Amino acid sequence: MTETICAIATPPGRGGVGVVRISGTSIDDLAARLIGHLPEPRHAALVKVLDADGQAIDTGLALYFPAPHSFTGEHVLELQLHGSPVVLEMVLRACVAAGARRAGPGEFSQRAFLNDKLDLAQAEAIADLIAASSEQAARAATRSLDGVFSKQVHALADRIIELRVYVEAALDFPDEEIDFLAEGDVLGRVRMLVDQAVELLAQARAGRLLNDGLRIAIVGKPNAGKSSLFNALVKRDAAIVTEIPGTTRDVVRETIHLAGIPVTLADTAGLRETEDVVEREGVRRARAELAEADLVLWVVDVNDPEPGPPPETSVPVLRIENKIDLASVQGRSDPSGAKIDAVALSALTGEGMDGLDRAVSERFMKAETSLGEFTARARHVDQIESCLSHLDAARGVLEQTGSGELAAEELRRAAEALGEITGQVHSDELLGKIFSSFCIGK
Repeated sequence: MTETICAIATPPGRGGVGVVRISGTSIDDLAARLIGHLPEPRHAALVKVLDADGQAIDTGLALYFPAPHSFTGEHVLELQLHGSPVVLEMVLRACVAAGARRAGPGEFSQRAFLNDKLDLAQAEAIADLIAASSEQAARAATRSLDGVFSKQVHALADRIIELRVYVEAALDFPDEEIDFLAEGDVLGRVRMLVDQAVELLAQARAGRLLNDGLRIAIVGKPNAGKSSLFNALVKRDAAIVTEIPGTTRDVVRETIHLAGIPVTLADTAGLRETEDVVEREGVRRARAELAEADLVLWVVDVNDPEPGPPPETSVPVLRIENKIDLASVQGRSDPSGAKIDAVALSALTGEGMDGLDRAVSERFMKAETSLGEFTARARHVDQIESCLSHLDAARGVLEQTGSGELAAEELRRAAEALGEITGQVHSDELLGKIFSSFCIGK
């Protein structure tokens, strides 16, 4: 990391202000050629930016952050200029002429990670904050950037390592220790670690929802009110609604927020047997959407005496008893006998729609888990699941065989899985994959 790098740190396009960020060891020489001198640390200085021929490009503010007290941990110079793409590109060319090179995607954040300014989960939170699609997601990403998620991961990993060290010490020096396995102390502590990992996993899954969102498919018989519900949720007439069964032939998708969760909502064709070639293709696509969904809203007409069986799927199903404004009895029981949570509402009048938000949230959140504690990614969830699997294996070994050697190995693997979240255990391939998804200039 001896090279000095530069990049435009503001979004593409014209604006009032554009920022060029420079980081590296040769800031002194570069600043002398670019703006004449280095400003006083952490003080804004009005400067003229010069090109390689000494011609003025623009006038703006320069801010200097000496190492190690900067975002990257290196010397950093930021130039706040007029937000013209032409001007900013000219400044970048001047930086390159002065000895810097253009940064790759996420290279500033990668240097911050490698210089121990933040861990891998915090670095990913920067990208999550930039990409946040709701206020709740933005606040959760900020908490991850502040280290809320990392602290919980580190705390669990430290407890696992502490127990592993205790087990290995007892095995290496049997004359100095009591029979700890017979006392049941280790087994009890492993069980406690399992419970803590389960809780962390629930929180991480909730955080992942804020990042990745949900795919929700609206399915049901023709004329059950699927498209009316879809329009009510997206708050506009996105899908055609008529009294003719089979009006919806293709999948209609919209992105919305339910209970603070980004949702890709899909309205589908009515599920039934049909000889109509076009409608049959619509039903096929509806079933394909059903297979890809995280949650299914099964819409039934509350006045229909034969709503049929619930859709066959392995994902959660929420029964939507629609048209309660026309029903003599609201929210009647499901004649199919399936134990499925239900929400009674009227997509036409809006009655009961508030209950749908709560039901979606409850479907994916544990009662003790608050949505939005921090953001998480699929790889974080995978690693916590791996940690939990190894902890559960350690518990099984102790319960069945009492083997301290095998338990210690499972504890080692559990801690290693958590280390991959924060970057304590990492490969160059993993770092490349993560940081390549970042913006240039971050």
